[in-house]
Amino acid sequence: MSAPVSAPAEYDAILLASFGGPEGQDDVIPFLRNVTRGRGIPDERLEEVSHHYRKNGGISPINAQNRALKAALEAELAARDIELPVLWGNRNWDPYIPAVLQEAYDAGHRRLLMVTTSAYSSYSSCRQYREDIGMALTETGLDGKLAVDKVRQYFDHPGFVEPFIEGTAASLVKVRALLAEAGTPEAPIHVMFATHSIPTRDAEASGHSELELREFTENSAYVAQHLAAAEAIMAAVDPAQEWSLVYQSRSGAPHVPWLEPDINDALAERAAAGTKGVVVVPLGFVSDHMEVRWDLDTEAAETCAELGLAFDRSPTPGTHEKFVSGLVDLICERTIENHIEERPAMTKLGPWFDVCNPGCCANFRGEKPVISEVGSTVGLLSASTKVGS
Repeated sequence: MSAPVSAPAEYDAILLASFGGPEGQDDVIPFLRNVTRGRGIPDERLEEVSHHYRKNGGISPINAQNRALKAALEAELAARDIELPVLWGNRNWDPYIPAVLQEAYDAGHRRLLMVTTSAYSSYSSCRQYREDIGMALTETGLDGKLAVDKVRQYFDHPGFVEPFIEGTAASLVKVRALLAEAGTPEAPIHVMFATHSIPTRDAEASGHSELELREFTENSAYVAQHLAAAEAIMAAVDPAQEWSLVYQSRSGAPHVPWLEPDINDALAERAAAGTKGVVVVPLGFVSDHMEVRWDLDTEAAETCAELGLAFDRSPTPGTHEKFVSGLVDLICERTIENHIEERPAMTKLGPWFDVCNPGCCANFRGEKPVISEVGSTVGLLSASTKVGS
């Protein structure tokens, strides 16, 4: 089993790892091919699901968001007199992770610490990043020459949760004001915490090796982490306020079960039950990328308009100073001697482990080289490699 806290290490660069997204109309289909690689989906079908990118000029907001986050991290590190460059690499678009790792090695870096733009435990939000690094190290011949670790999942770190507390409180004020303008100031409001739906099978496999070690009954770390974070937010905002967890952005074959309820179905149910105003909190997202801008700001907002619901969507952490500072705190955790009791966490589930246990967030398509997992030697320096060599 994994030790909760890894021994401190000296890193010479930070890797900001993210999903990636197209930056023009010509990029859309190649990007979607990357996302669906290995599934045999024809371009005609990819074009059918590309509408949200097409309507935005073929541009995903995620790249600009990551450039801004990279700059903010660099500024926070400099403000603390921490001399660590921040590299940026994507799983599905330029700059690609394998090229960034090669550039890091060529620049003399030997030990990287990865910060991802995903806060929760699941295959797509944690293990797949660790696999992509493992595959990249193997394919480039850098395994054993370049070490890559990752910070813990930060779903309940104050730096991630506190911006949502601020945003949720502000959105409740806005929706109450909208209802007052409509002459119904005391009408019922519901808070919906929205996150990316994933296949039920993946949800049940998330954090599976932690079931005996963590106090959650949902049989899914992914679901439990979201519920715990939402509970922490509402405890700070208004413990009496009614709220729920909903899902969005479902894809894949219709016969495959995914997490529910879908946000638009949930909105219709709330309206039928007498709710008059809704605050949507994009709890599953670090920044305002396409799933937030389209699925929430466009589709969910249109659903609310059709149902006569007052609507406001609260901000994602983005480059909020508390979020940026929190990420740097997570980096510092890995460079100094510390104990699990000293690490901040706003739920009973945290703080999460530095290194995952075997089988955590399983890949049902087959095993791949993976970093930051007990028993895996991928992503570790060989005995003959020295930092600075």
